[in-house]
Amino acid sequence: MIEAITFDFWDTIAADDSDESKRLALGLPSKAETRSQLFVQHVTTRYPSISAEEAMSAYGWANERFRQEWHRNHRTPGVMTRLSYAYERLGLSPRPGQYGQLVREIGDLVHEIESMEVRIPPDFAPSIHNTLQILSDSYKLGIISDTIHTHGRGLRHLLNSQGLLQYFSVFIFSDEVGASKPAPEVFRQAALQLGVSPRAIAHIGDRESNDVVGPISLGMRAVLFTGIVDRGSHKTRAHAICRHFRELPVLVQTLR
Repeated sequence: MIEAITFDFWDTIAADDSDESKRLALGLPSKAETRSQLFVQHVTTRYPSISAEEAMSAYGWANERFRQEWHRNHRTPGVMTRLSYAYERLGLSPRPGQYGQLVREIGDLVHEIESMEVRIPPDFAPSIHNTLQILSDSYKLGIISDTIHTHGRGLRHLLNSQGLLQYFSVFIFSDEVGASKPAPEVFRQAALQLGVSPRAIAHIGDRESNDVVGPISLGMRAVLFTGIVDRGSHKTRAHAICRHFRELPVLVQTLR
C-alpha cells in the first residue's frame, strides 16, 4: 500500500526551459548565453590579459566537468564550484588559505546565475495545484530533485510562489544532500525522512534513468510522467505512466 509520494521537480512539477520564451519576449538572450556572457564579462573586466575567447573556453570546460560529475559520479557541484573550475582552467585558482577571496570576488556572479530561474520563473504543470491538494489528504509528499543552476533554496521559493510548498514535508535536493539521482542514497534519504518503507513510496518523474530505474532499485514504485515531455514511455520499466496530473490520484491507488 502506498503511504507516500515523491516528485521530481524539473519537467514534472515545472516545465524546464519554459522561461526561455519569456526571456525572448523581454528581448533577453537565452539562459545559457547569458551565463556565459556574464562570466566572460566578469573575467575580462578583472583580468584584461585574458581574452573573451579564453574565458568562454574555460567556462565551457567547467560546464563539461560539471556534466561528468553529474552523470558519472552522481553529484551536482554548485555554481560556486562550477565557476571555480573555470577559474582553475584560467590559472586563477586561489592559493591555499585564500578561498575566501575567490568567494568574495565571484559571489555576486554566483547569485546572478543561481537566481536567474527565480526572477523569470518557469511554467508549472497543468492541474498540479489541485492534484497536490487531493494527494496531500491521503499521502505524505516529498520532492527528490537534482539542482543544476538553481539551488534548493531557489526551488523552494518557486514552490512557495505558487502556493505549493505547503503540501511537501520532505525535500531532497542534490546540492543539499551531496548526491543526485539515480544514486540510491537520495531515495533512501527520502524514505528515512518520510518515515516509511521504500516499498510504500511512489516516485513520479520524467526520466527513465533517474526517476524509474533509480527508485525501482530500492523497491519503490515508479511512475513515469509524460505530461510535459515524453522521453520514451513506450519502453519504460515504470510501474505506471501518468500523462496528465489529473490522472494521478486514481493511478496511485492501483499501485501495489
